[in-house]
Amino acid sequence: MGAATAVYGTMIERRAFRLRRVEARILPPGSAPLRVLHLSDFHVAPWQRKKQEFVRGLAALKPDLVVGTGDNLGHVDAVPTVAHMLEPFEGIPSVHVYGSNDYLGPVLKNPFTYFGRSAHIAKKAPKLDTKSLTGHFDRLGWTALNNAAAVLEVAGRRIRFLGVNDPHIDADDFAAAGEALREASEGQDWDLTIGLAHAPYQRVLSGLVDLGADAIFAGHTHGGQVCVPGYGALVTNCDIPRQQVKGLSTWTSRGRSAALHVSAGLGTSIYAPVRFACPPEATLLTFLPRVS
Repeated sequence: MGAATAVYGTMIERRAFRLRRVEARILPPGSAPLRVLHLSDFHVAPWQRKKQEFVRGLAALKPDLVVGTGDNLGHVDAVPTVAHMLEPFEGIPSVHVYGSNDYLGPVLKNPFTYFGRSAHIAKKAPKLDTKSLTGHFDRLGWTALNNAAAVLEVAGRRIRFLGVNDPHIDADDFAAAGEALREASEGQDWDLTIGLAHAPYQRVLSGLVDLGADAIFAGHTHGGQVCVPGYGALVTNCDIPRQQVKGLSTWTSRGRSAALHVSAGLGTSIYAPVRFACPPEATLLTFLPRVS
Protein backbone atom coordinates (compact mmCIF):
# COMPACT_ATOMS: atom_id res chain seq x y z
CA MET A 1 0.00 0.00 0.00
CA GLY A 2 2.79 2.41 0.93
CA ALA A 3 4.71 1.64 -2.25
CA ALA A 4 1.59 2.12 -4.36
CA THR A 5 0.90 5.47 -2.71
CA ALA A 6 4.48 6.61 -3.35
CA VAL A 7 4.28 5.60 -7.01
CA TYR A 8 0.96 7.40 -7.41
CA GLY A 9 2.27 10.58 -5.76
CA THR A 10 5.52 10.71 -7.72
CA MET A 11 4.47 9.34 -11.11
CA ILE A 12 0.80 10.25 -11.50
CA GLU A 13 -0.64 13.00 -9.32
CA ARG A 14 2.24 15.45 -9.57
CA ARG A 15 1.73 15.42 -13.36
CA ALA A 16 -2.09 15.55 -13.23
CA PHE A 17 -2.35 19.26 -13.99
CA ARG A 18 -5.79 20.76 -13.62
CA LEU A 19 -7.62 24.06 -13.95
CA ARG A 20 -9.86 25.13 -11.09
CA ARG A 21 -12.62 27.68 -11.62
CA VAL A 22 -13.88 29.82 -8.75
CA GLU A 23 -15.96 32.97 -8.34
CA ALA A 24 -15.81 35.85 -5.86
CA ARG A 25 -18.18 38.78 -5.53
CA ILE A 26 -15.87 41.70 -4.85
CA LEU A 27 -16.61 44.19 -7.65
CA PRO A 28 -18.80 47.28 -7.32
CA PRO A 29 -22.48 46.65 -8.13
CA GLY A 30 -23.16 46.85 -11.85
CA SER A 31 -19.59 45.93 -12.86
CA ALA A 32 -18.85 43.53 -15.68
CA PRO A 33 -17.17 40.26 -14.62
CA LEU A 34 -13.36 40.16 -14.50
CA ARG A 35 -11.62 36.88 -15.40
CA VAL A 36 -8.21 36.40 -13.74
CA LEU A 37 -5.84 33.50 -14.41
CA HIS A 38 -3.61 32.77 -11.40
CA LEU A 39 -0.33 30.98 -12.14
CA SER A 40 2.15 30.05 -9.44
CA ASP A 41 5.04 27.82 -8.44
CA PHE A 42 6.01 26.31 -11.78
CA HIS A 43 9.33 25.07 -10.35
CA VAL A 44 9.88 24.08 -13.95
CA ALA A 45 12.82 22.14 -15.34
CA PRO A 46 13.62 22.05 -19.07
CA TRP A 47 12.56 18.40 -19.49
CA GLN A 48 9.06 18.89 -18.00
CA ARG A 49 7.24 19.09 -21.33
CA LYS A 50 3.74 18.23 -20.10
CA LYS A 51 3.76 21.10 -17.60
CA GLN A 52 5.00 23.51 -20.25
CA GLU A 53 2.27 22.58 -22.71
CA PHE A 54 -0.42 22.70 -20.03
CA VAL A 55 0.48 26.29 -19.15
CA ARG A 56 0.76 27.36 -22.79
CA GLY A 57 -2.67 25.88 -23.45
CA LEU A 58 -4.25 28.07 -20.78
CA ALA A 59 -3.89 31.08 -23.07
CA ALA A 60 -6.92 29.70 -24.94
CA LEU A 61 -9.02 30.79 -21.94
CA LYS A 62 -8.39 34.41 -22.99
CA PRO A 63 -8.42 35.80 -19.45
CA ASP A 64 -8.71 39.53 -18.84
CA LEU A 65 -5.68 39.43 -16.53
CA VAL A 66 -2.88 37.02 -15.66
CA VAL A 67 -1.36 37.04 -12.17
CA GLY A 68 1.92 35.24 -11.40
CA THR A 69 3.04 34.70 -7.82
CA GLY A 70 6.55 33.40 -8.30
CA ASP A 71 8.84 30.39 -7.90
CA ASN A 72 8.96 30.00 -11.66
CA LEU A 73 12.34 28.27 -11.84
CA GLY A 74 13.06 24.70 -10.83
CA HIS A 75 16.47 24.33 -12.48
CA VAL A 76 19.42 26.59 -13.28
CA ASP A 77 18.81 26.15 -17.02
CA ALA A 78 15.05 26.83 -16.96
CA VAL A 79 14.93 30.56 -17.77
CA PRO A 80 14.23 29.99 -21.50
CA THR A 81 11.69 27.36 -20.49
CA VAL A 82 9.69 29.88 -18.46
CA ALA A 83 9.76 32.30 -21.39
CA HIS A 84 8.46 29.54 -23.68
CA MET A 85 5.62 28.79 -21.26
CA LEU A 86 4.50 32.41 -21.05
CA GLU A 87 4.85 33.50 -24.69
CA PRO A 88 1.20 32.68 -25.58
CA PHE A 89 0.01 35.24 -23.00
CA GLU A 90 1.79 38.15 -24.66
CA GLY A 91 -0.68 41.00 -25.15
CA ILE A 92 -2.81 40.09 -22.11
CA PRO A 93 -2.38 42.43 -19.10
CA SER A 94 -0.12 40.47 -16.73
CA VAL A 95 1.48 41.20 -13.35
CA HIS A 96 3.88 39.21 -11.21
CA VAL A 97 6.09 38.97 -8.15
CA TYR A 98 9.06 36.71 -7.50
CA GLY A 99 9.55 33.90 -5.02
CA SER A 100 12.81 32.66 -3.58
CA ASN A 101 13.16 30.14 -6.41
CA ASP A 102 13.43 32.96 -8.90
CA TYR A 103 16.67 33.95 -7.18
CA LEU A 104 18.06 30.71 -5.77
CA GLY A 105 17.89 27.18 -7.11
CA PRO A 106 16.52 24.07 -5.40
CA VAL A 107 18.58 22.06 -2.94
CA LEU A 108 18.05 18.76 -1.17
CA LYS A 109 16.44 19.34 2.24
CA ASN A 110 15.39 17.28 5.22
CA PRO A 111 11.58 17.08 4.81
CA PHE A 112 11.04 17.05 8.57
CA THR A 113 12.18 20.68 8.78
CA TYR A 114 8.78 21.65 7.36
CA PHE A 115 7.10 20.47 10.56
CA GLY A 116 8.91 23.05 12.65
CA ARG A 117 9.50 26.70 11.91
CA SER A 118 8.84 27.35 8.23
CA ALA A 119 11.79 26.17 6.19
CA HIS A 120 13.91 29.00 4.80
CA ILE A 121 16.30 28.83 1.89
CA ALA A 122 19.52 26.91 2.38
CA LYS A 123 22.65 29.03 2.38
CA LYS A 124 24.31 26.89 -0.31
CA ALA A 125 21.49 27.21 -2.85
CA PRO A 126 22.83 28.04 -6.34
CA LYS A 127 22.11 31.51 -7.67
CA LEU A 128 19.78 31.70 -10.65
CA ASP A 129 19.90 34.06 -13.63
CA THR A 130 17.22 36.41 -12.29
CA LYS A 131 18.37 39.23 -14.56
CA SER A 132 17.70 37.14 -17.66
CA LEU A 133 14.35 35.96 -16.26
CA THR A 134 13.33 39.57 -15.64
CA GLY A 135 14.32 40.46 -19.19
CA HIS A 136 11.95 37.82 -20.54
CA PHE A 137 9.08 39.00 -18.34
CA ASP A 138 9.68 42.57 -19.48
CA ARG A 139 9.85 41.53 -23.14
CA LEU A 140 6.52 39.75 -22.83
CA GLY A 141 4.88 42.80 -21.28
CA TRP A 142 4.51 41.70 -17.65
CA THR A 143 4.45 44.35 -14.92
CA ALA A 144 6.80 43.52 -12.04
CA LEU A 145 5.45 44.27 -8.56
CA ASN A 146 8.36 43.34 -6.30
CA ASN A 147 7.96 46.04 -3.62
CA ALA A 148 6.24 48.08 -6.31
CA ALA A 149 2.85 49.30 -7.50
CA ALA A 150 1.08 50.26 -10.71
CA VAL A 151 -2.28 51.34 -12.07
CA LEU A 152 -3.24 49.49 -15.25
CA GLU A 153 -6.15 49.43 -17.66
CA VAL A 154 -7.69 45.95 -17.62
CA ALA A 155 -10.85 45.05 -19.55
CA GLY A 156 -12.11 48.61 -19.56
CA ARG A 157 -11.45 49.38 -15.89
CA ARG A 158 -8.62 50.86 -13.86
CA ILE A 159 -6.99 48.50 -11.38
CA ARG A 160 -4.37 49.37 -8.76
CA PHE A 161 -1.75 46.71 -8.17
CA LEU A 162 0.53 46.39 -5.17
CA GLY A 163 3.13 43.71 -4.58
CA VAL A 164 6.00 42.75 -2.31
CA ASN A 165 9.13 40.75 -2.95
CA ASP A 166 9.25 37.31 -1.36
CA PRO A 167 8.57 37.41 2.39
CA HIS A 168 9.99 33.89 2.76
CA ILE A 169 13.49 35.32 2.35
CA ASP A 170 12.60 38.58 4.14
CA ALA A 171 12.73 40.53 0.87
CA ASP A 172 9.40 42.29 1.38
CA ASP A 173 9.65 46.04 1.96
CA PHE A 174 6.30 47.56 2.87
CA ALA A 175 7.75 51.04 3.21
CA ALA A 176 8.91 50.96 -0.41
CA ALA A 177 5.73 49.26 -1.61
CA GLY A 178 3.52 51.75 0.22
CA GLU A 179 5.42 54.70 -1.21
CA ALA A 180 5.18 53.20 -4.69
CA LEU A 181 1.44 52.78 -4.20
CA ARG A 182 1.02 56.41 -3.18
CA GLU A 183 3.00 57.59 -6.20
CA ALA A 184 1.09 55.32 -8.60
CA SER A 185 -2.26 56.43 -7.16
CA GLU A 186 -1.63 60.17 -7.36
CA GLY A 187 -4.16 61.77 -9.67
CA GLN A 188 -5.62 58.39 -10.60
CA ASP A 189 -9.04 56.81 -10.28
CA TRP A 190 -9.39 53.06 -9.83
CA ASP A 191 -12.10 50.45 -9.48
CA LEU A 192 -10.22 47.72 -7.61
CA THR A 193 -6.96 47.15 -5.73
CA ILE A 194 -5.15 43.82 -6.07
CA GLY A 195 -2.23 42.74 -3.87
CA LEU A 196 0.43 40.13 -4.67
CA ALA A 197 2.94 38.22 -2.57
CA HIS A 198 4.64 34.89 -3.06
CA ALA A 199 4.55 33.59 0.50
CA PRO A 200 1.30 34.30 2.42
CA TYR A 201 2.69 35.15 5.84
CA GLN A 202 0.06 36.66 8.12
CA ARG A 203 1.90 39.95 8.56
CA VAL A 204 2.12 40.31 4.77
CA LEU A 205 -1.55 39.58 4.15
CA SER A 206 -2.51 42.07 6.84
CA GLY A 207 -0.12 44.64 5.41
CA LEU A 208 -1.68 44.34 1.96
CA VAL A 209 -5.19 44.66 3.38
CA ASP A 210 -4.12 47.71 5.39
CA LEU A 211 -2.84 49.33 2.19
CA GLY A 212 -6.23 48.89 0.55
CA ALA A 213 -6.17 45.52 -1.22
CA ASP A 214 -9.59 44.19 -2.19
CA ALA A 215 -8.13 40.90 -3.41
CA ILE A 216 -4.81 39.19 -2.65
CA PHE A 217 -3.01 36.51 -4.66
CA ALA A 218 -0.27 34.28 -3.22
CA GLY A 219 1.39 30.91 -3.76
CA HIS A 220 4.34 29.22 -2.03
CA THR A 221 2.45 26.65 0.06
CA HIS A 222 1.91 24.09 -2.73
CA GLY A 223 -1.40 23.55 -0.94
CA GLY A 224 0.53 21.44 1.55
CA GLN A 225 1.81 19.26 -1.34
CA VAL A 226 1.28 16.03 0.61
CA CYS A 227 -2.15 16.02 2.22
CA VAL A 228 -4.31 13.58 4.16
CA PRO A 229 -7.71 12.89 2.58
CA GLY A 230 -10.44 14.22 4.85
CA TYR A 231 -7.92 16.24 6.90
CA GLY A 232 -5.97 18.34 4.44
CA ALA A 233 -2.52 19.84 4.58
CA LEU A 234 -0.01 18.76 7.19
CA VAL A 235 2.24 21.79 6.67
CA THR A 236 2.00 25.26 5.10
CA ASN A 237 5.69 26.32 4.95
CA CYS A 238 4.68 29.67 6.49
CA ASP A 239 2.38 30.84 9.28
CA ILE A 240 -0.89 31.00 7.36
CA PRO A 241 -3.63 28.93 9.05
CA ARG A 242 -3.71 25.41 7.68
CA GLN A 243 -7.34 25.83 6.58
CA GLN A 244 -6.27 28.65 4.23
CA VAL A 245 -3.31 26.83 2.69
CA LYS A 246 -4.98 26.83 -0.73
CA GLY A 247 -8.04 28.15 -2.50
CA LEU A 248 -10.32 31.10 -1.91
CA SER A 249 -10.92 32.55 1.54
CA THR A 250 -11.11 35.93 3.27
CA TRP A 251 -8.39 37.81 5.15
CA THR A 252 -9.32 40.54 7.63
CA SER A 253 -7.15 43.21 9.23
CA ARG A 254 -8.19 46.25 11.25
CA GLY A 255 -11.80 45.99 10.19
CA ARG A 256 -11.10 45.61 6.45
CA SER A 257 -11.41 42.37 4.52
CA ALA A 258 -10.04 41.14 1.21
CA ALA A 259 -10.61 38.06 -0.88
CA LEU A 260 -7.53 35.82 -0.58
CA HIS A 261 -6.56 33.24 -3.17
CA VAL A 262 -3.62 30.95 -2.41
CA SER A 263 -2.62 28.75 -5.32
CA ALA A 264 -1.52 25.18 -4.73
CA GLY A 265 0.80 25.76 -7.69
CA LEU A 266 1.88 23.66 -10.62
CA GLY A 267 5.21 22.24 -9.50
CA THR A 268 7.41 20.76 -6.83
CA SER A 269 11.11 20.87 -6.15
CA ILE A 270 13.02 18.43 -8.35
CA TYR A 271 14.31 17.04 -5.04
CA ALA A 272 10.79 16.41 -3.69
CA PRO A 273 8.83 15.26 -6.78
CA VAL A 274 5.64 14.12 -5.09
CA ARG A 275 2.09 15.31 -4.52
CA PHE A 276 -0.68 13.47 -2.75
CA ALA A 277 -4.33 14.55 -2.37
CA CYS A 278 -3.18 17.94 -3.66
CA PRO A 279 -2.93 17.97 -7.47
CA PRO A 280 -1.01 20.71 -9.31
CA GLU A 281 -3.26 23.51 -10.46
CA ALA A 282 -3.84 26.82 -12.11
CA THR A 283 -6.97 28.79 -11.25
CA LEU A 284 -9.35 30.89 -13.29
CA LEU A 285 -11.07 33.30 -10.91
CA THR A 286 -14.10 35.23 -12.05
CA PHE A 287 -14.68 38.38 -10.03
CA LEU A 288 -18.35 39.34 -10.00
CA PRO A 289 -20.23 42.40 -8.72
CA ARG A 290 -21.33 42.45 -5.10
CA VAL A 291 -25.03 42.01 -4.51
CA SER A 292 -26.39 45.45 -3.70
